[in-house]
Amino acid sequence: MAGGLVVVLGAGVGVWASGDGGGGSPAGSAADRAAGTSGGVSGDPAPSASGASPTPTRSYALSKAPRTIPAVRAHTPARGPGWRPAAERRVVVSDADLADEGRLVAGELGMTYAGERDDVRAGDLRLALNDDEGANPESYTMTVRGGRVTVSGPTDAGVFYGTRTLKQEVRGGGTAPEGVVRDEPAKPRRGFMLDIARKNFTAGWIEARVRELGDLKFNEIGLHFSDDQAFRIESDTHPEIVSRQHLTKAQVRKIVDLAESRHITVVPEIDSPGHLGAVLAAHPELQLRNASGVATRGAIDISKDASAALLDDLLDEYAELFPGGQWHLGGDEYQALTVSDPEASYPQLAAAARERYGSGATVADLATGWLDDRADTVRTHDRTVRAWNDGFFKGTSVKADAALQVAYWTGKEIGARPPTDYLSAGREVVNYNDEYLYYVLGQPQTFVYPTGQRIYEQWTPRVLRGTTPVPARYDGQILGGTFAVWCDLANSQTQDQVAAGIRMPLRATVQKLWDPGAPELSWTQFKALADRLG
Repeated sequence: MAGGLVVVLGAGVGVWASGDGGGGSPAGSAADRAAGTSGGVSGDPAPSASGASPTPTRSYALSKAPRTIPAVRAHTPARGPGWRPAAERRVVVSDADLADEGRLVAGELGMTYAGERDDVRAGDLRLALNDDEGANPESYTMTVRGGRVTVSGPTDAGVFYGTRTLKQEVRGGGTAPEGVVRDEPAKPRRGFMLDIARKNFTAGWIEARVRELGDLKFNEIGLHFSDDQAFRIESDTHPEIVSRQHLTKAQVRKIVDLAESRHITVVPEIDSPGHLGAVLAAHPELQLRNASGVATRGAIDISKDASAALLDDLLDEYAELFPGGQWHLGGDEYQALTVSDPEASYPQLAAAARERYGSGATVADLATGWLDDRADTVRTHDRTVRAWNDGFFKGTSVKADAALQVAYWTGKEIGARPPTDYLSAGREVVNYNDEYLYYVLGQPQTFVYPTGQRIYEQWTPRVLRGTTPVPARYDGQILGGTFAVWCDLANSQTQDQVAAGIRMPLRATVQKLWDPGAPELSWTQFKALADRLG
């Protein structure tokens, strides 16, 4: 945040009194000059040669910071009428790369998109790229002055977020308040994850969530589309694994395109080596079995070369479908490692570990090598890779790839380690804390539906496990957080009930990811604001 800003965080969307003495200083006063704007309306006559100022026809109170979700980080107030959209007013861009953002906001605000223009007209909304190379790439500046608005940022993503702020201002109060907003997110990863494997969500429902997420300045949507219950996306390399109810690739491409237009990355997850029941139903020869020949639910036999070949086929295939830079490998709850003696229970895994990594290698070493190999496959497609924290094992001779990011969700697994174990080793972490951020259908085990109020009042990105934050020195390694919907008891709620249930938790989560400070609004005020914004 630039030094010298006057930050005003008063309540309400800017409302200005009209008429003489409308609550502000007289036009042309020292306060007006300090705010960088005339106290009168645009077009007021200039002072006379004698130095006497004419009587203004209208004066304005100092503007208040806009009320948005997430809250803007800084606002420099000014005096003026603010800005409203109108059909005859233009959206113009200073760079052709902003055409998509310009067309979108023009349609949303009922304005005319006029393309790349250099001329200036009253009422314009101008989108521009700036050359501030050192700035946060998702930052933006929005200036409302002289009856016009300019939104600028170092990237089109930043400019897009500025248009989301403007859209909310207009929706919440009808007028964008005079002054300058300078805004940027505290965390680069702001996500929502959806389990479409256990519950079939329609493409239209997912698209509606993408639009909602975009307006809230989220930048990720994760799709967990393979699990024991189903495999939910069309496959060309292995059509035999696809469930009857699934998304076609054409539907997925439409979702991906819509997400890209909102600067949202779709993060796919094919969980392995556990949670593969739907895949293994079509490939029983790859099912993991213990020493007694009993099948292990959802687990693939990682001692077999064919198992790796199958997973790599899928990872390569879906890398084309999901071109974003992020990928989730899963890695959690491999049932071979939940027994008291994995080497005795699964001798074929123990033998494969020793053959590959030496006489002292364990099943945990083999599972770590599996995860590293899948990460190598995905990295050939230039992806950044994450895995669940219980896919990282302590005391193994084989080490998980140093670049693997940790998706920290729980501290309840066998051999659970605190988040500081991963952070002190230098790993980057994404917060999926199941205490606050897990919406598990049917509330099985000890899960309860999270409330927006609890997230808003208690959670921060540093609260990775349980309710206790990690030390502040690790804040830079925590990339952000993800609110997750899991469908363990899929029929417990309809799609519409899920959408309603996650509405306020999503808003609370992004508030805490965007702004690192304690929220200024009470929960009651925040909820009322959300209701007003829609």
